[in-house]
Amino acid sequence: MSGGLMALLDDVAALARVTAASVDDIGAAAGRASMKAAGVVVDDTAVTPQYVDGISPARELPIIWRITKGSLRNKLLFILPVALLLSQFAPWLLTPILMLGGSYLCFEGAEKIWGKLSGHGAGEKTPVVEKSREAEDTMVGGAVRTDLILSAEIMVISLNEVADEPLLARAAILVVVALGITALVYGVVALIIRMDDFGLHLAERRSPAAQRIGRGLVKGMPKLLTVISVVGTAAMLWVGGHIILVGIDELGWHAPYEAVHHVETLVHGAVHGGLGAALAWLTNTFFSAVLGLAWGAVLVLVWELLPFGKGRHGDHHAEQEASGEHHGKHSAAAPAAQDGTAPGDASPPADGGSTAAR
Repeated sequence: MSGGLMALLDDVAALARVTAASVDDIGAAAGRASMKAAGVVVDDTAVTPQYVDGISPARELPIIWRITKGSLRNKLLFILPVALLLSQFAPWLLTPILMLGGSYLCFEGAEKIWGKLSGHGAGEKTPVVEKSREAEDTMVGGAVRTDLILSAEIMVISLNEVADEPLLARAAILVVVALGITALVYGVVALIIRMDDFGLHLAERRSPAAQRIGRGLVKGMPKLLTVISVVGTAAMLWVGGHIILVGIDELGWHAPYEAVHHVETLVHGAVHGGLGAALAWLTNTFFSAVLGLAWGAVLVLVWELLPFGKGRHGDHHAEQEASGEHHGKHSAAAPAAQDGTAPGDASPPADGGSTAAR
């Protein structure tokens, strides 16, 4: 009896060791896959804050949470099963599907630039609390649609890194990647959009050093959001253009990719070390963005010429008609601290946000 029990315990211990090794392997593989997708993760982080630009402070975190849940649904319920099935039974379909997503990113980036140049969406913003729930839903829907493309790119890049793993191991690795990257991206986004609230809190402290840092954070927020908006648009063009560049190469048209790769190699060879690698990456990024802009411009032109595309600008930019200028939501608080007036003297806002003048 005791011999049987010892044998059972040995089997359990062996199983535990195998399980621990498998968990370690999955963690290591997820780490490698995530590193390969790091560029797209940066793009995702840069794109998302645009969707809360101008939003009432009380609605910022709830909207980010809605987008986060939408991102998890994208990765776990849609992209993961489809990617696994396609990688198992029809891997040749992954490239055309990715190219469709890349085309959407190019279109979105080029349309934003066209909107700036043509004056579309330049109208005065109205508070989201004074608009219907549909306005917020439209904005969140736009963010989740964009996230779908970026998430697909992240998951497919990660999948390519673990293509030799068994099906169940691939699934477990991609689940870890999806959860980890989503938490990272939207955690950073939440910190970015609440930076000025933290700055206001510091500006209300008695310490002169804390007040200076707080005023700096409040004043720096509009510039940061402007930079993020520009980076987000550039990221759409870069990632979308790179998907198209690689996709047309895999489908048989090699000239564009070979030309970009040739220039990239020349740059890398001309400058040695880490700087050369960085310049080579920037070279590839630049040409990918140029291709993305050209590809997207053609799509925007076609869309504008189509009958049902004529009125789309009004609907599309509704998601950007958010409440109260976010860029200046605390601008009244920092000068008050400079003048020696206690920022806390202001009455709390009715919407439950921070004590800044909205």
